[in-house]
Amino acid sequence: MAEKACVKRLQKEYRALCKEPVSHVVARPSPSDILEWHYVLEGSNGTPFAGGYYYGKIKFPPEYPYKPPGILMITPNGRFMTQKKLCLSMSDFHPESWNPMWSVSSILTGLLSFMMDTSPTTGSVNTTTEEKQRLAKASLAFNCKNPAFRKLFPEYVEKYNEQQLAEQRVSEQLSPESRNEENSRPKVEKVGSGEDMKTIDTPKEARKNRKQSFPTWMLLLLVSIFGIVMALPLLQL
Repeated sequence: MAEKACVKRLQKEYRALCKEPVSHVVARPSPSDILEWHYVLEGSNGTPFAGGYYYGKIKFPPEYPYKPPGILMITPNGRFMTQKKLCLSMSDFHPESWNPMWSVSSILTGLLSFMMDTSPTTGSVNTTTEEKQRLAKASLAFNCKNPAFRKLFPEYVEKYNEQQLAEQRVSEQLSPESRNEENSRPKVEKVGSGEDMKTIDTPKEARKNRKQSFPTWMLLLLVSIFGIVMALPLLQL
């Protein structure tokens, strides 16, 4: 059971976060327990974490702000272990270094800064840049499988859906089936507009049209001339 001072402090910090959001950081308390906060850290550009969305939890003690919280990360990230408390100066691993003046925003800003670093600590892992980049690309899809994440961060779920839709459109445009279908269509170019709209036929269609448009009178004239030429020897006799 949270103490009255703790509840009042956390409510105040949430209002402050809503009024003045922190760059690359989103944090919200659980609807059923104000001592449990959920956060999302956005990877900074120019780092292996760029494009990543890292979901985790902060668990505050009832004595907060006089005692530090526990911090863990849920999203695979290549820097910290998942579902394990992190050893940080502002976590319950080091109560002797805790400062009651620190807040949720300062805690998460410090966590984001330490994430971009390479210093080892309890709960940290050592991975390649390529692995961090791969996990960054997969982070949003991983998070959206979590019911608590979907409930607390609908804006990120919407972002993921938009990304999926965009990737689907690109895939359809680049698929062999769509290219073959495009190449198999007749090469017809439209000219003009409205009632004056005409088409330019392909060479094959043009030759066909010329054959069909050979005048009948010309055929009769040729037959008549041929008959007269054949009859000239008979007339001389």
